[in-house]
Amino acid sequence: MGDTRYADNYRNIDFRAHPEKYKIGRGEQGVLIAEPYKSEILPHWKFRTPDIAQISAEKIYQLFSDYKNQHDFVGMDMARKFLQMGFTRARRYANHASGTKYDANRAVLAQDSSWDTSPKAESARIFYDYYQKAKNNPTY
Repeated sequence: MGDTRYADNYRNIDFRAHPEKYKIGRGEQGVLIAEPYKSEILPHWKFRTPDIAQISAEKIYQLFSDYKNQHDFVGMDMARKFLQMGFTRARRYANHASGTKYDANRAVLAQDSSWDTSPKAESARIFYDYYQKAKNNPTY
């Protein structure tokens, strides 16, 4: 998501009206700029606690299914990306409660001792399960 050319190419495009302009990017690329999907999905994207993550992942997966029923591949891909991003961001906070992975010298900080048992680790597992379900959907 650091490539500004990618972001510049996506600004001001309505991908529902012009799905042919959508390029499948690597990982979560474009997730926070591709409209109208960003505005439809982002308000539901939360992972602060496992209960909140469960509600969020279920809602985003429901959007994925709705897009699938509408034969909207771009929407499906964006929902899948938000599920993936829920996993990766929750995992980052499980590994490093501050959300900071690097110190001032850009060296990787040690993982928190509760990296696999914290509420954020459970939130990550919830999102991961829904992400896998979307990614492995035969229609997708």
